Amino acid sequence: MPQNSTPAQPPASHAVPVRPLRFASGLLPEVAAEVAVEAPVNIVYGTMPYAVMMASPADLEDFVAGFSLTEGIIRGVDEIRGIVVTPKEEGIEVAVELAPGRFREHLARRRNLSGRTSCGLCGVETLEEVPMAREQTGDEPPIALGAIEAALEALTRHQPLNRLTRSVHAAAWCDRDGKILAAREDVGRHNALDKLIGARLRAGHDARGGFVLVTSRASFEMVEKTAIFGAGALVTISAPTSLAIERAKKLGLTLVSVARDDAAILFAGKLAEELETEAR
Repeated sequence: MPQNSTPAQPPASHAVPVRPLRFASGLLPEVAAEVAVEAPVNIVYGTMPYAVMMASPADLEDFVAGFSLTEGIIRGVDEIRGIVVTPKEEGIEVAVELAPGRFREHLARRRNLSGRTSCGLCGVETLEEVPMAREQTGDEPPIALGAIEAALEALTRHQPLNRLTRSVHAAAWCDRDGKILAAREDVGRHNALDKLIGARLRAGHDARGGFVLVTSRASFEMVEKTAIFGAGALVTISAPTSLAIERAKKLGLTLVSVARDDAAILFAGKLAEELETEAR
């Protein structure tokens, strides 16, 4: 897809004055603290507004590309003809030009998602409208514990905005050795994953040969987005929901959660070590 030139996007963080507190000594002198910027982002297809998402105002081209795929608006990034990001007084508008045939199909299923901040299903009127991934083919060999450990150890180095603000999520794409090849941050966990997916799509990469690592819990939507992208494994810092586990098992997606520096829990699928044990 074309790489559009866009106006400078607002900063992802800015400094605000704060008063540190110490319970033993009371108020301390005022200092500056960096906070994450949260901005309304209006996604427009053609001339038709589709959604207003609360997001970090960075990597917005990646965000709308990934969002468009995981929402079922496009089947591939080649169906996006252009993206224009326009900062406005009340927020940011991101206009997406779809291929003519895809835009006609989009108009036929258009729905309103206005004001969504974190819910992955807000605005869906029937169960049939929920975007659903297809079962994985199982062609990808399972990931190894060592790769998960390596990715977790490296993750903080790929979270510059969170180091400043301590208030944003990250999603990372890791190769089979656990090396982080791409990472995106956002105030919303869904947004961070959509940005990561969009970045990989726009760079011409697919979901083979690696896994997704996110700093959030594993919800139904995070599993679906990962599977729609085509990845075979999802690793999350926090715990999964029951539906996330059910969907991961049904889709053939490996789900590793409660991932810490020294431990993790396998909720669905198999790791390389298990297959090696079974083969003996």
